Amino acid sequence: MPATDIGTLIVKSPETLGGRPRIAGTRVSVQRITAWYKLGLNAEEIAERMGNVNLTQVYAALTYYHANREEIEAYISAEKADYKRLATEMEQAI
Repeated sequence: MPATDIGTLIVKSPETLGGRPRIAGTRVSVQRITAWYKLGLNAEEIAERMGNVNLTQVYAALTYYHANREEIEAYISAEKADYKRLATEMEQAI
């Protein structure tokens, strides 16, 4: 079995997910894996629930998160702010 270069498991490209880090060959962001992790799921549970990523990919995403926590937390904060803004706009439209 050939060795896997773990540096190839997480990629960024401006045309996919706005350049946010993601699992190579998928549209699954590190941010999404991190969200499941922060809800209390372990790597095995995340891989099982998602179905389209394997355990190695989940561990790579979690490793990226722990090595680049500020970057991923900034994405999470921005997403929460967008959600709150949209919720407020929807309430005002009603």
